[in-house]
Amino acid sequence: MQNSAKRVVFCDFDGTITAVETFVGMLKELLPELSAQLMPEMYARRLTLREGVRQLLGSIPSACYPQIIEYTKSKPLRPGLEELLDFLDVEGVPFVVVSGGLRGMVETALSRIGTGEKSLLERVAAIYAVDVDTTGEFLQVISPFEGDTELVAKVQVMAQHPAEEQIAIGDSVTDLNMALTAPVVFARDRLSQYLDEYNKPYIRWDNFFDVRQQLSSLW
Repeated sequence: MQNSAKRVVFCDFDGTITAVETFVGMLKELLPELSAQLMPEMYARRLTLREGVRQLLGSIPSACYPQIIEYTKSKPLRPGLEELLDFLDVEGVPFVVVSGGLRGMVETALSRIGTGEKSLLERVAAIYAVDVDTTGEFLQVISPFEGDTELVAKVQVMAQHPAEEQIAIGDSVTDLNMALTAPVVFARDRLSQYLDEYNKPYIRWDNFFDVRQQLSSLW
């Protein structure tokens, strides 16, 4: 655990950093029938993410892993991420990526070089995601932060980075527990609907320029 900071930003990856559902899209492409069966159950919260994602990943042959990484390379990132990182650097605020998907996909997407000399990957403070063992016939999940309902328990990750103010950015069911815990939440898409059910206040956003502008106003 790190020493307490003044502020930390925790950001989801799939559909948040990426402009399209990349992890979900990959699962639908490789496992169309199982995805069609399990994903609606996870979105409806009748099946936990922990059970559903583990079952999906465990059904992918290890031989497909290079294809998964290749699939990620062409997926667009949501606009404004580099500019948000510039702003957070000036403010001295760490940007932590917390994904319920595969670490390899996150690192591949963030390995792109921005306008500076560093890749986006080099600019994030930490990445928490699902690792996989590819030595067997099928992918084997490795997740040190597995929780009751999540394969990557995002609230457990937040506890590794205590701060006076924790900010969460997300878009879907994988971000719900994190969003319910963080005092400041940026929500879009499905996450907004879940938070409305809980009467949890949040800031609507479309791209990272919106996040930067709102944080600049708040701080």
